[in-house]
Amino acid sequence: MNKTGNHQQPVLLSGSNKLAYSIALCLLRAGQKVTLLTSDAGAASRYFTRHTTASLTKCDPENLEITTHLPAASDFSMAIALTGEDLSEKQQVIAKLEAILPEETLIAINTEVIPLSELQENTVAPERILGANWVEPADTTYFLEIIANGITLSSYTDYFCKTAAENWNKDPYVISGESGIRMRLFAAMLREAFYLVGNGYANIGDIDRACRNDAGYYLPFAGNLRYMDLMGTHAYGMVMKDLNPELARDVVAPDFFTEMIRNKQLGMESGAGFYSYQPGESEKWALLMEEFSREINGLFQKYPFNGKAPS
Repeated sequence: MNKTGNHQQPVLLSGSNKLAYSIALCLLRAGQKVTLLTSDAGAASRYFTRHTTASLTKCDPENLEITTHLPAASDFSMAIALTGEDLSEKQQVIAKLEAILPEETLIAINTEVIPLSELQENTVAPERILGANWVEPADTTYFLEIIANGITLSSYTDYFCKTAAENWNKDPYVISGESGIRMRLFAAMLREAFYLVGNGYANIGDIDRACRNDAGYYLPFAGNLRYMDLMGTHAYGMVMKDLNPELARDVVAPDFFTEMIRNKQLGMESGAGFYSYQPGESEKWALLMEEFSREINGLFQKYPFNGKAPS
C-alpha cells in the first residue's frame, strides 16, 4: 500500500492498552481489516469480547487479527503505533515497523511531548512519519490530532486526514510543527488546578465541579474561543487583564501530586487517585464512560463543528 491507496486496505495497529483497542474498534467500524500487534493478546481478546454487543454489532469480527508477533510484510495501507512517552521506546517501534513495511507506507505514532523530528531521525523514510494523538474511546469520540512538520510529505498528511474524516468518523485537525496542542492546553488547566488545590483555594471536588458544570456544558457545543465570541470577548479581556498575573507559573508538579504517584495512587484501577475507589468501581465507571461517549457522540452530530451556524 502507498500513501494514496484504497482507504479500505488493511491497517497494522501496534499497542497494548485500551486506547489501542478502541482505535481498532474505530477502524473495524469503517470496514477495514486490522492486525493488532500487542504484548498482551489475552487482555485485547477480553476487551473485544466485552465490547461485542455494544461495539462490534456494526463490524465484522473476522476483520480483526490479534498477534503478539510482528507480522510479515503485507499490503497494509498504514501503520498506527501507540507507545508510552519515551523516545527510545518510540524509536524501537518505528524501527520494527520499518523493517517490514515498504518505504512508501505511512507510519502514524502518538507523541505528546517528544518532537516529531526526533522520531524521524535515523529512519528509512522520515517523510512518511507523522504524529497522531487519539483519546479513548476512539471508536466514539471525534478527536484526532495530526502532527506534521517540514519533513513530512503533505500527501501522507492529506491521506491520513481524509481517511480519518471520511472513514473513521473523526473531526481531525493538523498541527504544522513538532508537537500537538491538546496536551499543552490540558496541562495548563491542570497546572492551575494543582495550584489552587495546593494553596488551599479549592479542593478536588471544587475543581471538578467548576470544570464539569461550566466548561463541561459549553465545550461539546463550541470551543473556548467561539464561546467567548458568543458571550462577548470584551468581558473576558477585562477579567484576563487582572487575572493573568495571578495565574500559576509552576514548572514542576506539586508535592501532593508527586506523593500520590510515589504511593501508587495511579487512578481507578489502583483503587485510588484523586478519589478513593472500592473494588469493582473501575468497571462501573468504564461502562458509564462508554455509555456517556455514545450519547455525547449523538449530540456532537446534532451540533457539528463546521465553522458555520446552522441555516
